[in-house]
Amino acid sequence: MNFWLLLLLGLLTYLILQRSVPRITRTPIWILWLVMMTPASILTVWALIYGEDANLPAILAIGPFAICFVLYWWLVQRGRISPKESQTVQTSQVLSNAVEMTPNLEEETPEQPPTRTIDREEEGQLRDCFPWSVYYLRNLEYRPQVVVCRGQLRTNPDRAYQTIQGNIEKTFGDRFLVVFQEGFYAKQPFFILVPNPQAESKKPQESEATTRPIFALSLLLITLFTTTVSGAVFAGVDEAALRSDPARLWEGLSYSLPLIAILGVHEFGHYFAARFHHIRSTLPYLIPFPFFLGTVGAFTQMRSPIPDRKALFDVSVIGPLAGLAISIPLLVWGMAHSQVVLLSALENPDSAGLLNFEALKPQFSLLLSVVSKLALGDSLNADTVIDLNLVAIAGYLGLILTAFNLLPVGQLDGGHMVHAMFGQRTALGIAQVTRLLMLVLALAYGDRKELLFGAIVLFLMPIRDEPALNDVSELDNRRDFIGLMALALLAAILLPAPKVLTQALGF
Repeated sequence: MNFWLLLLLGLLTYLILQRSVPRITRTPIWILWLVMMTPASILTVWALIYGEDANLPAILAIGPFAICFVLYWWLVQRGRISPKESQTVQTSQVLSNAVEMTPNLEEETPEQPPTRTIDREEEGQLRDCFPWSVYYLRNLEYRPQVVVCRGQLRTNPDRAYQTIQGNIEKTFGDRFLVVFQEGFYAKQPFFILVPNPQAESKKPQESEATTRPIFALSLLLITLFTTTVSGAVFAGVDEAALRSDPARLWEGLSYSLPLIAILGVHEFGHYFAARFHHIRSTLPYLIPFPFFLGTVGAFTQMRSPIPDRKALFDVSVIGPLAGLAISIPLLVWGMAHSQVVLLSALENPDSAGLLNFEALKPQFSLLLSVVSKLALGDSLNADTVIDLNLVAIAGYLGLILTAFNLLPVGQLDGGHMVHAMFGQRTALGIAQVTRLLMLVLALAYGDRKELLFGAIVLFLMPIRDEPALNDVSELDNRRDFIGLMALALLAAILLPAPKVLTQALGF
C-alpha cells in the first residue's frame, strides 16, 4: 500500500507544482518535484526494508523534511520571477481557470511597455463611471491586459460594485469583466478591468463543448470498472478466483456503486449550485485509478467567473454537505452489517490504521466513534476493531474525502469557503495555520502514515484562492453560520474522541 500511496502522492505533487510554480519561479518543475518527493520516498523505502511497523529514527523522520524544505525554498528563490513580472503573470491568470481564455491574448514580457487597453478618450469615459459619492477614483494604473482603478470606497461594497459595474457595462458593453478586490497591503479595495474573452469569442453560455457529456460518461464507466475491481479485491476475490469465475467481479458493486454515488452527489452539488448562480461549469468528472481504491475522487471545473463571495460560498459548501448527507447513512448501515473483531485475534494488533478496512479503530475520530457506537452498540469496545463490509468502506471513504475537501486550504472546498467567509487575506492566514496543524497532527500520530501523506499534499498545494468578481462584499449571517457548522463537522472528523467521550462510549 505504501507504494501506491507514493505513486498517488507523486502524481498529485507534479500536478500541483505544474499549476502553481510557473507563476513564481523559473526553476524547472521536475527538479522541485524530485526535492519534494525525497522525504516520502525515504519513508517508503524504510517501510519496504524494515516493515511498516518498524520505528523510524528521529533523524530520518525530521531531517529530510527540514533539508528538503530549505532546498526547495532556495531553488524557488534562485529562479524567482521579478515582482513586476510576477504581477503580470498573476494578473493574466486571475480568471484563467474560470474563463476559457482566447489564444490571441498574448502575455507580454516585462521589457515591453504596458498595453493601454483603453485610449485617451475612453479614459475620460472610464473615470465618469466612478461617481465620487460611491467610489472616489484617484488614479488608473495600466498593467499588461488590465487597468487597475484605485480610490476610496464611500458606500457599502454591494452598492459600489453594482453601480460601477453597471456604468462600465453601459459605456463599454461587455468588453470588460469588472473585478472588485481587497487590497493585500492597502486598506482600500480596488477595481480591475479585465478584457472579457467571451465578448471576443462570441461563445454560447452553455454548449456541449463545455459540458462534454460523452467525456464525463466515459470517465464514469471507467471509474465504475476500476472501483468494482477494487471492491472485489476488498471482498477477498483474488486474481486466480477472478480468472476462474469472472462473474465474481460483480461482488465489487457493493463498494463501487455507493462510492460513485457519494462522489456524484458531492460534485453535482457543485454543478447545480453553479447553475443556480449562472456560472458556466463542466459536468462532474470522476477520476479513475487502476489500483487500491479505484479512484482518486472527482472534480467539476468552473468555466466562467464567480460573481461574488455569496456564490463562491454556495458552490463550495454544498458539495461537502451533500456528500456527508449520503456518506453518513451509508456508513451507519454498512457498519451495522459489519463484523466486530477482537484485537487479540489479529495477527498484528498494531496494524489497525486509517485505511485498514479489516481492522478499523474508530477512536481516532470523534464523529466516527459516535457513528460506530450507534451502529454496533455494546459489541464495540476498547478490545475490538471493525471489519468493514463493502458499503461501510464506501461510506467511510466518503467521510475521509469530505474531511479532506473541507480543509480550509487554497483550491479545496474548505479553502473557497473560508475565503468567502473571511476574505482572501484572512483565508491565507487560516490556510497556513491549517497546514501546520495537520503536520503536527501527523507527527503526533506517527503510526498514521496517511495523515503524513495528507500533510505533505497540503504543503504542496497553493494557498491563494482566485478572487470572485465582487470579492469585497461580505456574507450574510445565515451563510456564516452554515460555514461555521461545516468547520465544526471537519473538526469532529479530524480530531480524536476525548477520554471522557471514549469512556462514556465504552471504548
